[in-house]
Amino acid sequence: MHHLAFGGASIDGGPYLWITALAQRVPHGLNTLITYWTDYGLALFAVLMLLGWWRARHGASRTMALALAAPVVVVTAFLADDLVKTFFDEQRPCRTLHAVTLEACPGPGDWSFPSNHATIAAAAAVALLLCDRRLGRIAVPAALLMAASRVWVGAHYPHDVAAGLAAGSLVAGALTPLARRAAPAVDRIRASRLRPLVAAR
Repeated sequence: MHHLAFGGASIDGGPYLWITALAQRVPHGLNTLITYWTDYGLALFAVLMLLGWWRARHGASRTMALALAAPVVVVTAFLADDLVKTFFDEQRPCRTLHAVTLEACPGPGDWSFPSNHATIAAAAAVALLLCDRRLGRIAVPAALLMAASRVWVGAHYPHDVAAGLAAGSLVAGALTPLARRAAPAVDRIRASRLRPLVAAR
């Protein structure tokens, strides 16, 4: 397999250094919040997807199909992102530029491009937006904040998270609408669950 090793520092190393330097000058409490968010914030998207299913359970079958497809879409986006990483052996910026960062620098071989966190967040946000606009309005800014936090803590170049956001959005935008085709299956499942209740009467 041919690997494309490229230096991300030549793309946006300057902005990365400016952002990580700024992170050293802001109040400690803000950095604590951002660090917690970047480490555990993906759990919010899992909660939102669960809420999407809960809100869709008595709604249209197409909506339920979209809600059920959201986790599958997110996993697919993550796998696609991980595949792309095998073609681009981009070292982490904290390793190449030796910047002072809020998080410990990942080890060698933990490639930087594109950002897994940004991809997962974007895929979840788009899937939720197509399923439930109200939840999507929460998920979209949360995805942008997740992407920004990855640069802030020093884990990624800006172009890494931009590529992750684009990849997650494209995968979710392409796959999520296909879930509507499963609406008849949702109807059959709902009907089969109602039959025992009807028979009991």
